[in-house]
Amino acid sequence: MINNTWQDWHELFPVALDLLLLCVVALIGIGIGRISFGGVRLGIAGVLFSGLIAAHFGFRIDTHVAHFTKELGLILFVFSLGLQMGNGFFASLRKEGLKLNLYAVAIIGLGALITLVGAKLLGLPMAAAAGVFSGGTTNTPSLGAAQQALSATGDGDPVLAAMAYAAAYPLAVVGIIGTLLILKRIFGINMEEEKERFQAARREEFEPLVRMNLTVENPNLAGLKIGEIPGLHETEVIASRIRRKGETEIQTAGLKTVLSIGDTLMVVGTGRHVEKFRLVVGAESNEDLMEAPGEVSFRRVVMTNEKVIGKSVKELGLDALYGVTVTRVTRQEHPFTALPEVRLQFGDHLQIVGPESSLDEATAVLGNEVHRLDHTNFATIFLGISLGILLGLLPAKLGWLPAPLRLGLAGGPLLVAVLISRLGKVGPFVVNMPENTNRALRELGIILFLACVGLLAGEHFFETVFTGAGLKWVGLGAIVTLAPLLIVGFVCRRFGKMNYMSISGLLSGSMTDPPALAFATSLTNSDSPAVTYATVYPLTMILRIVVAQLIALLVW
Repeated sequence: MINNTWQDWHELFPVALDLLLLCVVALIGIGIGRISFGGVRLGIAGVLFSGLIAAHFGFRIDTHVAHFTKELGLILFVFSLGLQMGNGFFASLRKEGLKLNLYAVAIIGLGALITLVGAKLLGLPMAAAAGVFSGGTTNTPSLGAAQQALSATGDGDPVLAAMAYAAAYPLAVVGIIGTLLILKRIFGINMEEEKERFQAARREEFEPLVRMNLTVENPNLAGLKIGEIPGLHETEVIASRIRRKGETEIQTAGLKTVLSIGDTLMVVGTGRHVEKFRLVVGAESNEDLMEAPGEVSFRRVVMTNEKVIGKSVKELGLDALYGVTVTRVTRQEHPFTALPEVRLQFGDHLQIVGPESSLDEATAVLGNEVHRLDHTNFATIFLGISLGILLGLLPAKLGWLPAPLRLGLAGGPLLVAVLISRLGKVGPFVVNMPENTNRALRELGIILFLACVGLLAGEHFFETVFTGAGLKWVGLGAIVTLAPLLIVGFVCRRFGKMNYMSISGLLSGSMTDPPALAFATSLTNSDSPAVTYATVYPLTMILRIVVAQLIALLVW
């Protein structure tokens, strides 16, 4: 009765009913996510179960609308994530990114091995095995690649792969979430302590800046310009003020300032680098040039002038034009010295030193329009998403594969977002998305994605799961999900001593699973898991696309 009534109304008001269904599913799912099960909440993942239940009871959404909304939600999620983690992604690759990606490769390899062995033991066709691998690892692009390979050869059934995927996918989401909870229980994780350790480790990566006043005693420096001091560039130290010997007032120090024996110089840098620089210059002075008389002052300015964004500190030439020195840059709450080659981005906070009148001129050049930080540049967002979609559609042809590889609508926008976040500017378009806007788009995207996945899979989900073939798919998919994650997660914690925040992001990213990341974020009450998620996501996406196609093409 409900089914017939819904269909009748849907024929009369298709758009309105589709929107209504999405909103109700999202609303109920958010409510389900807030229910505590043994002290654990599903969070945003509750929307998936709401969609499955709604579809099971006959509430249908237009298939084309569902696919469009699902992909749009996924794009919004990964693009916003990429913008947030762009700078951190490149920094992590230089530090522990290689190790994290090796762990992710291990998870993929174990999953593929279990899929092949399980398919052989259960007598499953390779089309179904490919679907189980994609569903058990919650990777939709790999399913599409496997279906393309099956269609190209004509030896497999793409529909069978899709059915196996639908059967394995929902429990895979639960399995990933369950793995996070199991590891939390096994190791007795105290979330507050883990967050503090993670944040402490992050702070160590960005050493705090200190000031030191030095008396020039090295006779080899007499007559040299500050920019010519040996080791200046290597120590990443910036000189900001100088008081000449015998004088009382201070002056602004720049790279072209000439030194004399007995001068007092104030420098800025990390404690370790400033100490190394002291060994070259002379002894630490008891005098504090911050308190010395003179016209020199300092100011904190926000970079908002689009015309100079992307230029380096040297290219700005504030020292030559106005006698102003940029001493430090704060980007995403992390301060660092303003080396000449540092390229400035929109929203950077700069500390500048110089005469008061000159500071006014330098401030005008830099912009300092603080209110612009709260404005989202939607032109850049749409441009970035467009470029990401195009990148995702580009084929990479390999001779030993019957179908070309593609990054798809998840990998393409993510990679473009990471790149433009790092660049800070695309042509005349400045990249700026306030944190609150970023979080809102991410949550909206993941809610739309989960609601549509549930509505699309729920219609035949329960009846398929309880058939003989369906139970095989579900059982094998559960093992494909759980075994690699538990093994690698255990190794990471027990032997790698990895922080639980990093493990959560690693396991979610190795499955390219936005719902798991959303749950990990909710469970840890922190965005920290997104750091490792973004680090392993790009390589994981590519490898899963390749492996799914290889499984589909294997012949026993």
